[in-house]
Amino acid sequence: MTRNFFVGGNWKMNGSLSQVNSLVEILNNASVPSNTEVVVAPPAIYIDRVRQAVKKEIEVAAQNCYYKASGAFTGEISPEQLKDMGINWVIIGHSERREIFGESDDFVGAKTQYALSAGLGVIACIGEKLDERESGKTEEVCFRQLKAIAEHVKDWSHVVVAYEPVWAIGTGKVATPEQAQETHAALRKWLAENVSKEAANNTRILYGGSVNGKNAAELGKKEDIDGFLVGGASLKPEFADIIAASSQ
Repeated sequence: MTRNFFVGGNWKMNGSLSQVNSLVEILNNASVPSNTEVVVAPPAIYIDRVRQAVKKEIEVAAQNCYYKASGAFTGEISPEQLKDMGINWVIIGHSERREIFGESDDFVGAKTQYALSAGLGVIACIGEKLDERESGKTEEVCFRQLKAIAEHVKDWSHVVVAYEPVWAIGTGKVATPEQAQETHAALRKWLAENVSKEAANNTRILYGGSVNGKNAAELGKKEDIDGFLVGGASLKPEFADIIAASSQ
């Protein structure tokens, strides 16, 4: 099974209008390989600006959404509102949402289910902290998080899993290609044994955690690494190099 490469750019709470315009220019000049899907997630206030300005080869995602269609949920955005704006993807369960805003595994699963039911594709994030890796709990933690998502998902065709070791996000520390491949292979095996072989074969599993233009090509060559969810480097010109990683 050949899975199309997937490169996501998570801009987090960064950028001004002028910076966003510059980033869009970089994206519009980037060469996107035919086997690669590119999705960028600007801050919510800039989503429509990016969607209208970026070339059609590149999709736009939200960084988060709620699990209700409407109502008294100040500060939240519904999947229906995102679809109304022409947005087809959302990131759910990022470690910063889990850590800073207290989102539980079950909450992440419920949001994933609702976003899918509203027609969004979901980039579902999982990953362990440094102390969990050092105590040999990487698989235990990732499997627990993935199980909470799987319990809410019937159709995996619109789910992309992003494995982001928390200790490597924004720290400059990177899992070696071998470490990343080992975890990705374990996640794919879990999907085969607990969901279906079809889901395991077809679901793209991304690596995130200090991915940059220098290490992307080597990481991307690993059998079970189907792309990246990029943070800081997605705000720099080198993001174009990461997009091209699958063709190197």
